[in-house]
Amino acid sequence: MKLVMKFGGTSVGNASRFAEVARIIRNFHDDGHQIVAVVSAMAGVTDLLLSMAKKAINDEEYVLRSLSLLKDKHIKACDVIANPKLRKEIKRYVNDLIAQLKVFLKGIAIIGEVTPRMKDYVLSFGERLSAKILWAKLIDLGIKSKYFTGWEAGIVTDDEFGSAKPLMDLTEERVKERLNPLLRKGVIPVVTGYIASTINGYITTLGRGGSDYTASILGAALEVDEIWIWTDVDGIMTADPKIVSNSKTIPILSYDEAAEIAYFGAKVLQPYMLKPAKDKKIPIRVKNTFNPKNSGSLIADVERMRKKGVVKAVCINNNVSILTVRDLDPRSFKKVLKLMEKLAEGSVESILVSQSFPEGSFSLIVPKTKIKRISEYIREIGDIKTEWENDVSLIAVVGAGMKGTPGVAAKVFQSVAERGINIRVIVQGPSELNISFVVKQKDGIEAVRAIHERFNLGETDGQN
Repeated sequence: MKLVMKFGGTSVGNASRFAEVARIIRNFHDDGHQIVAVVSAMAGVTDLLLSMAKKAINDEEYVLRSLSLLKDKHIKACDVIANPKLRKEIKRYVNDLIAQLKVFLKGIAIIGEVTPRMKDYVLSFGERLSAKILWAKLIDLGIKSKYFTGWEAGIVTDDEFGSAKPLMDLTEERVKERLNPLLRKGVIPVVTGYIASTINGYITTLGRGGSDYTASILGAALEVDEIWIWTDVDGIMTADPKIVSNSKTIPILSYDEAAEIAYFGAKVLQPYMLKPAKDKKIPIRVKNTFNPKNSGSLIADVERMRKKGVVKAVCINNNVSILTVRDLDPRSFKKVLKLMEKLAEGSVESILVSQSFPEGSFSLIVPKTKIKRISEYIREIGDIKTEWENDVSLIAVVGAGMKGTPGVAAKVFQSVAERGINIRVIVQGPSELNISFVVKQKDGIEAVRAIHERFNLGETDGQN
């Protein structure tokens, strides 16, 4: 098979993990598979780089300390390389790249600002370091391999720095031209995840979870047989195993089900990464680098799976707040429309919870991380009466089989009511793949457990 394999930050978290990833790639390569490896930054590195970019202007001590940590982390990872000459070469590469970053951060301090383009340049260093180390380890094992940044592999994006989108026609043309000849020769391209560039050569990032997006883009361009997302869990689960002890891996689910589960809180995938693969009907498999023999979860074009299990998963998101706008009248509606425009312009995702025309009010669910920005918008507009409710959890019950199946909502709400949990609001939305609602945060975990139990999601056959 022709495969794209993406390895996340925990999968390459230290020297021993790099060694394990290299062994996984070698084993599948030895079995005759053509493989493109996509690599995330080492765990914690992207957040560290982001902090450095933000503090470069006024905290030189923090930046110098962070640069030292960054260098030490990657130099230690280089010890996975047995060949002394190659190990020395890669350590020199790490030192050179850290030196480049140091110079750039000094430039930020002198200029006194960090533009989105500058931030993307800083963030690119994580994947450029980790992918080079994995490439070196494959060479160390005697495997033919070639290192690529995302743009060298052919990914071209628009100039929305921080959340760039691929120009797929041009990207497909370039990726096929650059990677297919290598695959036919048995060479493994190792490609940086998360980063690409504009047509003018400016480095861009693909948004949080962008390495998954890179894998999907490359998989679609190369029309591979499958895309494998290697992470630190056994696949997409029926619920968060940290709160439901008998949660199970979902063996197979549709693209739309996976997107809903990702949107409502599962951290395994980002919803937007599914589109390139879905457009080409390329299956995506989520696997565990710590348990590579487990088959994981398969995401595919599977209408037939509607009949097997009405509900697939229960998700919880505690990182949300409810914003209620009250006492609306015809004059204030214009200001509310202005607020909605600002939310859209600022890429602040929101979900309509409820609206009451007699009371002149409506409510939105928004990310807690955006409260400060939204409050600034409200102050700028002025004369809008608002209330915040922060101690809430958003619960989502997901499954394609719910469409057209009577009684599912009643079963969901009854299971929650039997535990003495009050539903704060029911979320309104166009999707027929989920039933979602809000409860007090203290009741969130118990609500998930109640629904998981009622629909028998802990049973191995997945029937409910």
